[in-house]
Amino acid sequence: MDSQERSSEEAEGAKERGLVYVWKAGSCSVTPERLPGLSGKTVLQAALGIHHGLLLTEGGEVYSFGKLPWRSGLEESCANSPILENTLLGHHVITVAAGSFHNGAVTESGVVYMWGNNSAGQCAVANQPCVPEPQPISICDSETSPLLSVRILQLACGEEHTLALSLSREIWAWGSGCQLGLITTTFPVTKPQKVEHLAGRVVLQIACGAYHSLALVQCLPVQEMKPIPERCNHCSQLLITMTDKEDHVIISDSHCCPLGVALSDNQPEDHVFCPALETLEGKSVTRSQNEDCQKPLVEEHTLVALEPDGASMLSSNDGQEDSGISSPGNILFPDKKEVKEYLISLSDHSLNERLEKNICTEPEQPSQEEQLSACIPGPPGTSTSALNSLVASCASAVGVRVAATYEAGALSLKKVMNFYGTPSSEPGSQSGGGSPGPEALKDSREEQVRLESMQGKKSSSLVDIREEESEGGSRRLSLPGLLSQVSPRLLRKVGRAKMRTVALTPTYSGEADALLPSLRTEVWSWGKGKEGQLGHGDVLPRLQPLCVKSLDGKEVIHLSAGGHHSLALTAKSQVYSWGSNISGQLGHLNSPTTVPRLAKTCGDGVWSTAAGLDYSLFLADEEDFQPGLYYSGQETTTENNLYENSCTKSPVLLLSCSKIGYISNVITGGDNCLVLVDKNVMGYIASLHELASTERRFYCKLSEIKSQVLRPLLGLDNLGNANTIQLLQEMASRFSKLCYLIGQHGASLSSFLHGVKEARSLAILKHSGLFLDSYTEYCTSVTNFLVMGGFTLLAKPAIDFLSKNQELLQKLSEKNEENLQLVEVLNALFFMPFGRLHNYARTLLKLATCFEVASPEYQKLQDSSSCYESLAVHLGRKRKEAEYTLGFWKTFPGKMTDSLRKPERRLICESSNRGLSLQHAGRFSVNWFILFNDALVHAQFSTHHIFPLSTLWVEALSEEAGNVNGLKITTPEEQFVLVSSTPQEKTKWLRAISQAVDQALKGTSDLILYGAGGNVPRQEPPISRSAKYTFYKDPRFKDAVYDGRWLSGKPHGRGILKWADGRMYSGTFRTGLEDGYGEYRVPNKALNKDDHYVGYWKEGKMCGHGVYSYATGEVYEGCFQDNMRHGHGLLRSGKLTSSSPSMFIGQWTTDKKSGYGVFDDITRGEKYMGMWQDDLCQGNGVVVTQFGLYYEGAFSTNKMMGTGILLSEDDTVYEGEFSDNWTLSGKGTLTLPNGDYIEGLFSGEWGSGIKITGTYFKPSLYENEKDKPKALRKLGILAVPPDEKWKAVFEECWNQLGCESPGQGDRWKAWDNIAVALTTNRRQHKDSPELLSRSHTQTLESLEFIPQHIGAFTLEKYENIKKYLIKACDTPLHPLGKLVETLVAVYRMTYVGVGANRRLLQEAVREIKSYLKRLFQLVRFLFPDLPEEGSTIPFLATETKGRRSFCSGKSDSRSESPEPGYVVTSFGLLLPVLLPRLYPPLFMLYALDNEREEDIYWECVLRLNKQTDMALLSFLGVQVKFWPGTVSILGESRKVSSNTKDACFASAVECLQQISTTFTPADKLKVIQQTFEEISQNVLENLQEDFLWSMDDLFPVFLYVVLRARIRNLGSEVHLIEDLMDPYLQHGEQGIMFTTLKACYYQIQHEKLT
Repeated sequence: MDSQERSSEEAEGAKERGLVYVWKAGSCSVTPERLPGLSGKTVLQAALGIHHGLLLTEGGEVYSFGKLPWRSGLEESCANSPILENTLLGHHVITVAAGSFHNGAVTESGVVYMWGNNSAGQCAVANQPCVPEPQPISICDSETSPLLSVRILQLACGEEHTLALSLSREIWAWGSGCQLGLITTTFPVTKPQKVEHLAGRVVLQIACGAYHSLALVQCLPVQEMKPIPERCNHCSQLLITMTDKEDHVIISDSHCCPLGVALSDNQPEDHVFCPALETLEGKSVTRSQNEDCQKPLVEEHTLVALEPDGASMLSSNDGQEDSGISSPGNILFPDKKEVKEYLISLSDHSLNERLEKNICTEPEQPSQEEQLSACIPGPPGTSTSALNSLVASCASAVGVRVAATYEAGALSLKKVMNFYGTPSSEPGSQSGGGSPGPEALKDSREEQVRLESMQGKKSSSLVDIREEESEGGSRRLSLPGLLSQVSPRLLRKVGRAKMRTVALTPTYSGEADALLPSLRTEVWSWGKGKEGQLGHGDVLPRLQPLCVKSLDGKEVIHLSAGGHHSLALTAKSQVYSWGSNISGQLGHLNSPTTVPRLAKTCGDGVWSTAAGLDYSLFLADEEDFQPGLYYSGQETTTENNLYENSCTKSPVLLLSCSKIGYISNVITGGDNCLVLVDKNVMGYIASLHELASTERRFYCKLSEIKSQVLRPLLGLDNLGNANTIQLLQEMASRFSKLCYLIGQHGASLSSFLHGVKEARSLAILKHSGLFLDSYTEYCTSVTNFLVMGGFTLLAKPAIDFLSKNQELLQKLSEKNEENLQLVEVLNALFFMPFGRLHNYARTLLKLATCFEVASPEYQKLQDSSSCYESLAVHLGRKRKEAEYTLGFWKTFPGKMTDSLRKPERRLICESSNRGLSLQHAGRFSVNWFILFNDALVHAQFSTHHIFPLSTLWVEALSEEAGNVNGLKITTPEEQFVLVSSTPQEKTKWLRAISQAVDQALKGTSDLILYGAGGNVPRQEPPISRSAKYTFYKDPRFKDAVYDGRWLSGKPHGRGILKWADGRMYSGTFRTGLEDGYGEYRVPNKALNKDDHYVGYWKEGKMCGHGVYSYATGEVYEGCFQDNMRHGHGLLRSGKLTSSSPSMFIGQWTTDKKSGYGVFDDITRGEKYMGMWQDDLCQGNGVVVTQFGLYYEGAFSTNKMMGTGILLSEDDTVYEGEFSDNWTLSGKGTLTLPNGDYIEGLFSGEWGSGIKITGTYFKPSLYENEKDKPKALRKLGILAVPPDEKWKAVFEECWNQLGCESPGQGDRWKAWDNIAVALTTNRRQHKDSPELLSRSHTQTLESLEFIPQHIGAFTLEKYENIKKYLIKACDTPLHPLGKLVETLVAVYRMTYVGVGANRRLLQEAVREIKSYLKRLFQLVRFLFPDLPEEGSTIPFLATETKGRRSFCSGKSDSRSESPEPGYVVTSFGLLLPVLLPRLYPPLFMLYALDNEREEDIYWECVLRLNKQTDMALLSFLGVQVKFWPGTVSILGESRKVSSNTKDACFASAVECLQQISTTFTPADKLKVIQQTFEEISQNVLENLQEDFLWSMDDLFPVFLYVVLRARIRNLGSEVHLIEDLMDPYLQHGEQGIMFTTLKACYYQIQHEKLT
């Protein structure tokens, strides 16, 4: 096969992998042979049974070889060359497993196929002794609904059982025996069932021995300091017992619950047994020994003190914690020599196995010493009674506990005799049912001997403590009777506070655990334990998985189960073995072992193990990185043709296997062993093995440093100040994290070598971030420790400890020069890990050379290599920086060092060489500049000032100004110039400062560009940046902290400024001052509340629009200037806005009310509308009260003074002089409601008696009654003229458009300002989009187009302007919209509430007209083409089609206007925008004013409407020819009869009723016009001829329609139209129709019903 032609290098590489070599097991001298018949197939995985094997090739095909009795045709013969399993073709198989006589395979989709011997149901097929072909089996989770099939990852097969590991990391089992871990006794189990006991835990790997099962389970996350439960939660007995003796106290936590032991159902509950309990379930104890799994093993209860668990490790079952102290046990021997001999003889229970931690069947059942003597079932006979008497005599003397110890010893002795009395073929099997119990019991006693060494180790709960265990042997505790000698060291350790032990708990990063194999594992075992293969310290079977306590924290990464023994491989390349050791298969000499024990070491550490039927293979690292295969087991030698069977004393290297290539996998079975071998093509495989091997050694080294150096250091007492300790702890925890990661990586590389070995799936490539970060973090903490002089401080307290271990330290730190300083050794030791980065880089480069340069793998490996290399260089640089800084601190004056020295602070350069000096410094001043990585320090004689780099700007001064070598330094509060001695010095400092600033701003110097070599050309640090700064001398900002954007030394952009006194500003800044939109809070100490301002600022002052909420409860909303209220604003006073006692809206000047304003005094029920000055009413004004009084006139200093008019509710009028509020004083006229009046001198307060000196006039009775009193006609003369009102509001709008005064300014600039206002407002709302509705957003978008006008102004353009205005007024973000919104607000404020007074109607109407005039001026400024008020826009020719006039037959030539066209008026253009918003208060005033008239009108309407249609028509005198003959009622035509009602002219009536639903006069007039058209339509239908109305005919019909329309407030409608209709309409067609309606209204009022 080797001679075949190789087509290409790639194919060659592939063929040279996964070669299969096989040899016969059972000897050390072996000759591996290639398995024939696999030409060119790469084998990925193999599995062996007793006489057969399976192979899995790269394409997912499965081959079988050996004896295959289940295959038809091959029952007898033996297949030497592999046979393809055709059934599995097409299913891509990913893993295979072989039991003793059956097989399993898992496909890519997670389906399991089983075939082979099925006598025990191990193929999951019912009632079929053997399954010839692979058959899929269904595994369904019954807990899910619908039933989901479970996807499987891994299989393991034993002799009669199979386990499967699912994708969700749960175990499924089938077959027979207690090794299934299922709670059942009915076998076989042919339907796969979940092993519930481990459900919910993450199972990493499973292994099956012949009759036992092992699982590797990830530890549960450690709960933070969980309180330890006092009692076992299964049998509620105390977990920790204390026994007080005369001279000492025994504390024991050796609690043992029989969970997982196959106890019988009718087990007595009281746990007290006696030797009579021999025949439970009808089987004798002795016989039951050989039974399968239903042993009623009462012996378990005698394990009194199995478990001196020194550490508080979590019990894997229920998270309960064991305590930390227990009593040392004793051995029943008089001197050490005997102890040794005894130990050797007691092969099953040598103490070595106890070097591990505690062994326990979960701590769930109390030790019950009292019942001890009663519960040991021993073999009947004299020996037992002798023992018992011995125990009794001991007990009386020393106390129960010690007795237990003696007894344990005695029983063990007896066990030894039994042991040697049985034939060696089956050791211990006939020794009587009782032996396992006492034996184990004795074990437990011995175990306590280990306590002392355990105690200290576990208290720090670090991952590994192996190093101390080697010395453990010499510290075994005293002999019987010396119980009181608890070692002083132990007591000291128990007593010491556990302050510092925390630091070394490995900080597992969850991320690393998710990506790499976890090292925090537990081993669980179950099944038959006759040979001790379960590792629980006894030989009992277990029905349920049980945690092998002694392997906790041993970082097991792989399990192998053989016939009757088990192997566990740890991350530190050590192997623990337990179980049968007949052939020496455990790799050590103790036989048999019921607890895990270290196997003898092979090579440089084992990285793969395989357990066969009665032997083991270990794959270990050798010097040259080529794996060596070690064998441990039966050794057959042929001397003089005699076969001698002996055992290997320790694992033996199989030299012949090293010659065949690089072994990647070892597989063992019954007869055969098999290895998969890779040839080293182009050095690729060798490089991978080198990487893995060195990584594993590196991990061992790091672990050693951790346990031998770091932990003792942390335990030292006088480590200096808390700061140093904290840094040390941080360094230790980062070291632990790195160490853990390396351990994980070692494990992942081992499993990588077992697999396909694709370079791209290497962890250091795929997850390089993890490695780079861990190294960087560790480097940061080590250098910080170094800078603070940590190593120097450590050296003093650690001197004793370290001088003892000098060689160890030198070995670990790889320093072998003579007489090195301790500090240097430590230094070297903790910087040692960084060397590993170079190795990574080198190995990756080696791997890269095995690929084509163009291939992606080459690229990836090359990049990663340079990544690690540049990180190594970068971290080296960091170390140098740290050492440079440390050197600087040593020379620096002491007082300043303390304040400036910080762990993260590094020195960059300093000016002690006089290279840099301060410009204009005094002659004798000393200026020393020190640049750190976070600050520039300016030191003088005794003082120093620190300038943080994040707010430091540096620039070189131009050379013209004579500053040849000047650097200008800008900080927020200082600017100074540094002069350097030479240009080189200048560039050096400029570059150093720029780089340092740049780094400080980036926040970390670790952001190097991996792979770019780190020397990227630096750009200048940005002028604009974000930083935090505390001001120290600026008068306004002193002690304030600013956090936000900066520009060249000044806050600029968004930021937050907090003053020391609690004031805070958050918003935008411009060149160091608040400018733009911001929020400001000022605490009010007296009221314990804040003043709060939100709004606009300019140059550090409130300016523009804002809302100021005072702590007193007042709220001002409006304009500010220079921190004062200035412009238009609204002030609400009072606790709640709804019930505020007063409200002012109007103009302010420099914080005072000044100009026109409205003041609503809610408590007094008065409203003042008028002029103000200096917060006082001054000038003309109007006051209305809630009692209907109305005053209009002059005010002075808040009082009515001067001429005024006062009206009361009943129309009594006083016109004359006033001296105080409501106080008449001086000349005047009093007119009474009936027209009588008095002229003269008045004095007194209105409403409380007035003195009058004057003349009484009774006007002639014949004058027209209807004349109103003349005073009423003059109302409004003494009020503020409408155009003087709200000037500030309009001025604000003009200012916003960029005009100084109304109409003065540049129109295009105005349009620009509008665009700016819209976009900035939109941007502000973008942060909170919920403020803008969708329609609002659309409005804003449409406003971005400015209507353009070229050419003559047409009606279309007029309509466009109108549309634009309607949209602009829809959004307050547009200046016009803001103006309209403000006008509406002030209008409502004025005329709502007390302001709803009928006397104010004319004032209100005049105010609206004034708004229209002023708005029109604005609109004409923005649209200059718009003609002035009253001019016409000509209709286009097409639009002048003759319309039939309503009243005359001629075509309408619009005789009223000189030429046909559309008249432009402010009413027509702006009322549609304004009036709908002002309508409610305005209409209310109309209704109040016309109340009396309307009441008369309404009464009449109601009366007349009682008549039928015909009666009413005739009553109103409508000519009969106009009466409708038929009317349509509910869609059908009916004749009008005498009792028809509300049917005639119904459409016209309905039309007229719509007048109440319209707002503007123009719309209301249109309604009237439509009504007229409806009427003529109706009449024309009747007359069927052309017809022209005359007014006499029309009026009665219209009157009928008005009556039937029943409009309640018709008078108000009429007056509103009259006041606000377009003046030019008065004489047009609509004007005539309106006059008709008005006439109807008056007619109805005066209608006399006859």
